[in-house]
Amino acid sequence: MSLRYALLALLTAEPLTGYDAVKRFGGSVGYVWHAPDSQIYPELRRMEGEGLIEGEQVRWGPNSTKTRYSITGEGVRALREWLEAPIPYAPLRDVSRMRAAYFEWAGPESARENLRRHIDYYTEQVGRWKDMRQAILSAEHPSIAARLEKYPAEEHERIIAYKAFAYEGLIARGEAEIEWGRRGLDLIDELEGPSQARGEPGS
Repeated sequence: MSLRYALLALLTAEPLTGYDAVKRFGGSVGYVWHAPDSQIYPELRRMEGEGLIEGEQVRWGPNSTKTRYSITGEGVRALREWLEAPIPYAPLRDVSRMRAAYFEWAGPESARENLRRHIDYYTEQVGRWKDMRQAILSAEHPSIAARLEKYPAEEHERIIAYKAFAYEGLIARGEAEIEWGRRGLDLIDELEGPSQARGEPGS
């Protein structure tokens, strides 16, 4: 159900067509809540049916129209209720730790390769999150620019600071994952002997 609240949060900045919502989703809240296009369009229609958003037909090109969605008062109330409710943390399912716990059953090189991929994945993610945080702080991101234009100046600091704070958490998590992966490579060297491959991280 968190997808609808992510979409409601997007629509607090400005009305969006389904197409624009998909684009904005991927470039903003999609960093913290993944959803494919095939889920976003049906969810918008369900939300409209429940009165959380309302659609109006707007011209799209010379001979066609599209539905542009705006958040309703009921949608704002639903978003506030969701934000203020306790977070229902799910039981942990961590494939990386599950595999690492049984690396003695894997060949050392395959264990190393798993950890290298883990490091590479989070290195890429941390770079993206840092870029996003900077775009928020500089107000260069389109969603932030739209929010700042819509809301009064006295709200701007809060708008920017909370969103930057969310990405700081992602960055810290990613950096911890990278350090954990490097520690794993060192541990394999200690237990199994150093890799013969040249240029291996942590060797």
